[in-house]
Amino acid sequence: MTQKTLALTMGDPAGIGPEITLKALAALPEPSRFPILGDPLVMQEAARPFASPLHVMANLSDRKAGAFNLLPTSQLAALPPVGAVSAKAGSAAYAAIARGIALSMAGEIAGIVTAPIHKEALKAAGHSYPGHTEILADHAGAEVAMMLANDEIKTVLVTIHMALRDAIEAADYPAQIHAIRLAQRGLEAMGVPHPRIAVAGLNPHAGEGGRFGDEEIRIITPAIEAMRTEGLNVSGPWPGDTVYMMARAGKFDVVVAQYHDQGLIPVKYLGLEKGVNITLGLPFIRTSPDHGTAFDIAGLGTADPASMITALEMAEKLLKAQSRAAKPPPMPH
Repeated sequence: MTQKTLALTMGDPAGIGPEITLKALAALPEPSRFPILGDPLVMQEAARPFASPLHVMANLSDRKAGAFNLLPTSQLAALPPVGAVSAKAGSAAYAAIARGIALSMAGEIAGIVTAPIHKEALKAAGHSYPGHTEILADHAGAEVAMMLANDEIKTVLVTIHMALRDAIEAADYPAQIHAIRLAQRGLEAMGVPHPRIAVAGLNPHAGEGGRFGDEEIRIITPAIEAMRTEGLNVSGPWPGDTVYMMARAGKFDVVVAQYHDQGLIPVKYLGLEKGVNITLGLPFIRTSPDHGTAFDIAGLGTADPASMITALEMAEKLLKAQSRAAKPPPMPH
C-alpha cells in the first residue's frame, strides 16, 4: 500500500465474520481498498459467491485492483466446522488479530476493523481473553475503554467484561477518571471539540442521596468534580434508567456507564445493525460490529453486513479526523 490504510480481520472462521467482511468490502466502489487479515482457505471459501476474486498478497504493497486482497495470518489445512466452537478456529481468529495489532503498532497500517470472534473458541485455542478489548490492551500495552456508538447515543464503559459483583468493586475512583478522560478524547477524535459528558450512577436512582448505596457520594461525584477542575464539561451522577433518554434527546454527547449491560443494552436495543464498538486509548484505530459470531446462521449466506459497514465507515471517519489533526497549520502570508 502506498498510503497507510485500515485492515479488516476475518473474525472466527466458523462464524459470520468472513462473510460480512467480504460483503462490507463488496459494498465499496473498490473492494481492493482495504486488506483482509486472515486464513487463505477460509477466505477462499467465503469468496465463492462474489464476483471479485481473492488475491493472496505476499506483503501489504502487493495489492491487486478489483480483488479482495488477503494477507495470510494462518494456514489451516482444513476448514473448521461451521457454526461450532473449535480450537483451530479460535487459533486462526487470534492470529489475525495479533497480526493486525503488530502491523498497527509498527505503523504499517492505521488500525483494524475486527469481525466477531468467539470467546470459547479463543479459550479452546489456549487464549484466555474475555474478548477483543482485552487482547488489544494486552498486546498494545495500553489502558483502554470500550465505546459503543450509533447515530443516536454513545457510551463509554467504566468496567467491561467481568462479573457484576466484580464490576462494582472495579468501578473505583481511578476507573471513573480513566473512563471520563477517554470519553473526552474519543469524542474529540470524532470531531466534537467540547463534548457534554454524562456519568451514570451505579445504584438505582443514582443512590438517592445514599439511601441505596454510597458509591455515588464516595467515588463517582468526587471523580466528576475532579474532571470539572480540568475543564471537562461533565455532569452527574445521573440515574442509569433515564440518562440515555436524555442523551438520545440531545442533552449529552456521551454517557459514561458503570458496567457492561448498563451501557450496552440501550445501544443494542436501538438496533445491532447500527452499533459500532470503538476501543479508546490505543495508539491506533480499532472498531468492530456490535454483534457476535452468529453461529446459528453461519454458512447460510444470509448475514447482514450493516454493522460491519458502519464499523468500517466509523474507522474511516476517525482516520480522516486523525489526518486532519496531523496536518500543520497553513503558513501565514
